Amino acid sequence: MNHILQARPSSTAPYATKPEFSRGRRVVEPPSPTRTEFQRDRDRIIHSGGFRKLRNKTQVFIENEGDYYRTRLTHSLEVAQIARSVSRVLGLDEDLAETIALAHDLGHTCFGHAGEDALHDAMKPYGGFSHNEQTFRILTVLEKNYARFDGLNLTWETLEGVVKHNGPILDISHLPTLRSFNAAWDLELNTYAGPEAQVAAIADDIAYNTHDVDDGYRAGLLHFEDLTALPLFGESLSALALKYPQVELGRLMHEAVREVIGLLVTDLLKTTQHNLQLLQPQNAADIRAAKKAVVGFSEGMLVQLGELRKFLHANMYRHEKVLAACDKARTIVSDLFAVFIKAPNLLPPEWAQSVTTSGDSNAKARMISDYIAGMTDRYAIQEHRRLVSADTKD
Repeated sequence: MNHILQARPSSTAPYATKPEFSRGRRVVEPPSPTRTEFQRDRDRIIHSGGFRKLRNKTQVFIENEGDYYRTRLTHSLEVAQIARSVSRVLGLDEDLAETIALAHDLGHTCFGHAGEDALHDAMKPYGGFSHNEQTFRILTVLEKNYARFDGLNLTWETLEGVVKHNGPILDISHLPTLRSFNAAWDLELNTYAGPEAQVAAIADDIAYNTHDVDDGYRAGLLHFEDLTALPLFGESLSALALKYPQVELGRLMHEAVREVIGLLVTDLLKTTQHNLQLLQPQNAADIRAAKKAVVGFSEGMLVQLGELRKFLHANMYRHEKVLAACDKARTIVSDLFAVFIKAPNLLPPEWAQSVTTSGDSNAKARMISDYIAGMTDRYAIQEHRRLVSADTKD
């Protein structure tokens, strides 16, 4: 199947999302003389404050003193690389796929899913917290760098792709920012996203499933012998150990990760090309209107990925060291929310003024949630030490 991976279409496919036919931006702007609309979106995301903060936000919360492990930033870059590669083979718009991949995790809190769970619990009386909704808030409300608008004023295609990259959204009652925005500018939430967004979603699956194995092994939470019995990784590791008997296990793990990514991408391309042949889409709208996602894995590969996820949940995500770190993370986030909701004057001046002048308790809580969600791991720990307990340890 190597010819599939190496092939590069001479032109974009008819079903690709074309930047020249973009539905535009909510606030009309003159076009860039040097970049397509999707390249411009990508650059705005890269230059945003929310993107910079990803460098110190946990991907999988592992208590360690090293800096080797992946962060939300490095994960997002890895997803973008896979998305571009797949889009190139399929004849899609690489820039749009990359843009959606770079933006998809902007709304994650400090401390990964543990931080998100704690913030959601704290926000339950005020509507809860969702990292997907938070991503949309960052893109449309919270970034305040431009004179004419809040947010980044991204194209319809980028916003639609970020919101729907995991599929149609049928219930938006719990997503106030998206609900308000969609009422003003319809993102067609009941349909599937365009092909580039679907590619970005699958690239996310490929990246975290393979790289979590790598990080888990290097953290000492997963063992080589256990991995040799796994679907996908087992056969590759066993073959590599026989081929390179003198090579240290860390190198073999890296080689195995490379091979597994290749297997997943090849299966994805083969399955997606088959789906495209059956659907015969004439444009991106045909892919949005399809009854199921067009980009995806084969049934056999989905089974193997399911087994891999079960292994990771049992042996890594629920490892006692990870759970202990998650408990600490939840405590930090919960304590910070309790402090700020009781004494918003402890927030930075610009945040404190906005919170204290708001007469609505839900709005106040949402602002505090925005502030905490934007914290990096390091800053959250520092603030917890300063405001709650001088004894908090890293």
